[in-house]
This record gives sequence, structure tokens and C-alpha cells, in this order.
Amino acid sequence: MIGPLRKTSSAGPQACLRLSLALAVACLAAITAACGTDYYEIPIETPIQPKLDVTPFQRVLVVGFVAGGTEDVDANQETVRLLRSQLRTKSSLRVIDADIIPLIEVARDQSSQNQNASAAAGPSIEDVAAPREGGAPPPSRSANGGAPGMALPQNIKDEKDLEPYERLFANTAYWKRIGEEFQNPLIVTGTVLFTNRSTSGFVQRDQEIFDSLGRRRVIPTRTYMERKGFILRPKFVFIDGRTGATMYSESYKEEILYNAQQNTPALSSYFELMDRLVPNFLSALSSQKIRGTRVLLK
Repeated sequence: MIGPLRKTSSAGPQACLRLSLALAVACLAAITAACGTDYYEIPIETPIQPKLDVTPFQRVLVVGFVAGGTEDVDANQETVRLLRSQLRTKSSLRVIDADIIPLIEVARDQSSQNQNASAAAGPSIEDVAAPREGGAPPPSRSANGGAPGMALPQNIKDEKDLEPYERLFANTAYWKRIGEEFQNPLIVTGTVLFTNRSTSGFVQRDQEIFDSLGRRRVIPTRTYMERKGFILRPKFVFIDGRTGATMYSESYKEEILYNAQQNTPALSSYFELMDRLVPNFLSALSSQKIRGTRVLLK
């Protein structure tokens, strides 16, 4: 005899298993959502006000630099080309394309002229009247009666060699003539020293280790290393082409070091260091925006 079918309970073993699996999947989804993207990266822009008022100028002339250091890079030409390229795209001033002026030769010519003029003028009254120990000759003076002149080094290897060339930027008559020749632009010049650098000593580095359970740890370690690289020391001088007077100047220093076994071309290092300095240079002429991100948590 066949009796009526009985209804099975929904709380049977298979149903309970399915319910448990569903709950587990839901929990995993909730955990994934909670542990996933729990922050926002928001791009921001920070404006930097210019250091110079360039509204009186429509044109800018990067004339050249007194450069020295390693002979592997022509720092004068490379700096002029780089700054002109940056100004064309990131400045409202019209960039003047002109031959690069060899300022080292200009400074030496001016120094020679001053010495000749001083010799022709003879000693001053103060030099004749003042007794000098051991009968030493009086120091040479510039043509305008200034302080004794310093000899210009033939090879510029360090900052001390650059010091005598600084007089060139104070010659307002010379820069005014340059300004008149190019319709009174803003003149950009200065010095660039790009030198080799070698050092050795203990360097702190982060070392990644894993324990027996596969957990990652980062610990600081001190390692003795020999490193080599380059130092870049530019000084940017901004001159008013209408008067020849210096409006503003600023010096910078950047350094980069590599492992002693790494062979990095000097020109590549030069551009890497200049990339760090270009925003500071441009901030003197026009307002710039530094782009970055900020992280906001949910």
C-alpha cells in the first residue's frame, strides 16, 4: 500500500549546508568590501607666486653662463638650451633665439681692459702717500677706482675659481648695451658649476626579510659603500635689460650619487639634477603650480 507523500523539512542537512555557504559568501563579500578601497586619492595643485615682476617685459634673453667643472658636459650650452626650451612652454615671455655669448671670454676681456686702464692712470694719491711694508707695490685697481682686482683663473674647477667672474654681473654698462641690442628684454645669466663627486662611508639602507611563517619585515642596516656622482651648483642672475642692473639672483645646489660600479653618463646626471631645479627657476618668472595628491580615508 502506498501512503501519502510527506513533506520534508526545509531545515534538513542539505538546506543547512546551503544556508551556511550563502552566509559565508556574504561575509566574505562584506569583508572584501570593507578591506578593499578604503581611501580616496585626490589630486591637488598648490600655486606658487612669482618672485619677480616681469610685467614690464615682453621678451626674455638667456644669454649664457660662466660655467666650469667637468669637461664631460658643456654646462653653458646645455643650460641655455634647457632654460630656453622650458621658457617657451611655461612662460608668457617671448624667448629670443640668439647666439650664446661666451661670458668667460667677455669677463677676461673686461678684466684685461681694466688692468690696462689702471696701469695707464698710474697709482692713486692714497697708494703713493701710504707707506707699504717691505716696499711692496700697491695693488692694482679697476678702471673705476674700485677694489683691487682678482685674477681670473683659466680653468674653473670649484666655487673659489668662480668668485672673480662675479664682477661681470655688476657691469651695468655692458648689460645695458646687450639690452639695447635686443630691445630691452629680461636678461637671464649666471654661473653653473658641474663637478664630479666621490665619497665612501656607511650608508643606512632598508633590508627586507621574511621569517619562518612568511611574514615580511623591513629592518634598517648600515653598509659600507663607495659611491660616485655629480654636484650641480647653478646661480641664476636676472638683469633688467633697460638699465643693466641686477633684479634678482639665487643659488642652488643639488647632488646625486650612485654605486661605484654603476656607470652613469655625466650628461644624463646633469639633466636629472636640472629637472629638480627647473621649477625653482620658473617660479621666479611666473606663477607655477605644484601638482600632488592627498589621501582621504572613508
